This record gives sequence, structure tokens and C-alpha cells, in this order.
Amino acid sequence: MNPEPDVVCPAAIRFSAILIFLYCLPAQGQVEDKLVRHEASHDAMGTVFTIVSYGREARFLAQVANEAFDEIDSLDAQMSHYKVESELSRINRRAAHEPVLVEPRLFALIAKALRFSQESEGAFDITVGPLMKAWGFFRGVARVPPRGELARVMKRVGYRHIQLDDKQRTIRFAVDGLELDLGGIAKGYAVDRAVDILRANGVNSALVSSGASSIYALGAPPGERAWRVNLRDPFEKQKVADVVRLKDYSLSVSGSYEKFFTLKGRRYSHILDPRTGRPVQGVLMTTVFAPRALDSDALSTTFFVMGAQRARALLANYPNVSLLVYEPTPAPRSFRRIRAQSTEFTLPPESVAELER
Repeated sequence: MNPEPDVVCPAAIRFSAILIFLYCLPAQGQVEDKLVRHEASHDAMGTVFTIVSYGREARFLAQVANEAFDEIDSLDAQMSHYKVESELSRINRRAAHEPVLVEPRLFALIAKALRFSQESEGAFDITVGPLMKAWGFFRGVARVPPRGELARVMKRVGYRHIQLDDKQRTIRFAVDGLELDLGGIAKGYAVDRAVDILRANGVNSALVSSGASSIYALGAPPGERAWRVNLRDPFEKQKVADVVRLKDYSLSVSGSYEKFFTLKGRRYSHILDPRTGRPVQGVLMTTVFAPRALDSDALSTTFFVMGAQRARALLANYPNVSLLVYEPTPAPRSFRRIRAQSTEFTLPPESVAELER
């Protein structure tokens, strides 16, 4: 149920407090001749991004990692709803009053998020910002908002209030007070952009992670078939729930353990159902495998909100996606796994995305 890693990894120990992924890498003496290992971390988007890569020259790997981190910083400056000068904050201030021109890549990302919302019938929604504030999960003290307050906030939430003009590349809000929050998709998108930079520079063995959100395995470590990734136990972060092998594929996790509070014996998670305005109950963690981290990031939240049964039906819309849902059982601090995958699931010949037996 909770196997221990077969290799003790300094990187895993150092980041275990912030990563749900405890990834094990070959020791330096095990690395193939003439290949060096480079590891670097960088604070951005409210988390820690880490890049572990292999190549011929350490200095070159460091330069490429810095280029990837610069790109992540650029995305953070553009898409943060915490930074008042960001493009996203400017949209949130103006779009209820006039159409706002949006940078092409950000416009495409918002359009992609709206497709997730439409296909999930609102289980995924980038307008949850006011709800996060009402529950105290956005720079506030955690609380249960009164029913009347929640009803008022819900009038300012809903992807259907977002109006995109593809020809003009503008966005407009149909209600005042609506806010975009890309937290459910931005980190996965940033991981993908970092991987694109690594590939463009000829790096073909790297692991890119965004804190407790998403990870992409580019190629495999020297002498290995795939990267080995440990998924934490939903109740105890020092325990391992499952071990997966990953190569040229992404993995994202959403968990109720990330942010929560307990009041009168009831636990409230930061993952809110945008359709009800309340924290999701009955799910501990979801793990999604997908070709791109953008998709696995958004779908891990979507499937957490939907639950296993409804997620199975939605999987038909997404080829080559695999899902693990962890649900609590009546026994204390125990859980069960529910597995599902797309009806159309054919991995590329070189890719690996599987549970280790």
C-alpha cells in the first residue's frame, strides 16, 4: 500500500515538503560516461519549479535551465492575479466595462480553459477567484461564508459570463466583479513551455516539475527506461501511495491535503466546486497522465470536482489520458484507488506512463 523508495535521493529529501512527487534519480556514479547531471530550482507562480537534466556540459545545461526559468517568470508576470501590474489583473479590472485586447498566447490559453469548462459543464472554471476569497483561501483567514454571502458571490462566478471575440482577440465580462484565476492550468502550461525550450536546445533527458502540481518527463535518465516518480500518500506526505514510470509524458495531481481547514470536526479543502460554491467532498486525490502538462493540470482539478463516476464519461473526450482517483474508505486514514482511461488510448512508441507493479 505504501512502499518505500528503493533509492534514497538527496533531491527527493530536500523537496519533500513542497513536492507531491518524490522522484529518484541515479546516483552520480551511476551516470553514463561523459554525461553530467544538473539540477536547479526557481521560485515562481507561488511554488518551486525544479529542472533536473542530463547532458554533456554542466554549464550548457545550466544556461538552458535559466532560459526555461526566465520563460516561467515571464508567464508569471503576465498571468498572476496577485500582481496588480500583470496582464491578467488588467483584464480583471477592465473587462466588465469594455472589450480588452489580449496577447495571442494568453488568449489561446483562456480559450482552452473555456473549452474545459464547457466540456465538463462547469466542473473546471477559471472564474472561481471570488469564491476562493469568500472561503479565505486567497490571502485571507479560512472561514465558512454565510449562505447569503455565498449566494451573492455566486452571481459573480461562471465561465458563461466570459465573452471571447476570436476575430478581434478581445475578452469581455458580462457581469461586474468577475475575476479570472488561471491557477488550475497555468503551472502545467508553464511546465510545457519549459519543456519546449529544453527540446529546442537539444536536451533530451530532463524532469520538469512545478511544485505540488505538475511534472513532465522528457526522455529518460541515462541507462533507465523511464523516470521513476513516487506519488505521496493522501494522508501522510512521507509515505508513498504509488510509484509510476514516466517518459515523454506528463502527470498532474490535485489533492485535498494541499490547503484545507477543519471546523467543528468537518474538513474543508481549497478545491471548490464552481457549480455549488462549496469545497469538494469525498475525494482525496486525483492523478492524471496526459501528453501535455496543460491538459493533465486542468483535468486533475476537473476530475477531482466531478468524482470518479462522472470522470469516466468525460474521459471519452480526451484521447491518451489515464486517471487515478483516490477516495476515502470507512477505515481511518485509508483509501481506495479507482482507475480509468480514455476509450482511445495509444501511447506513442517511445512514451511510458504506467504504474510500477
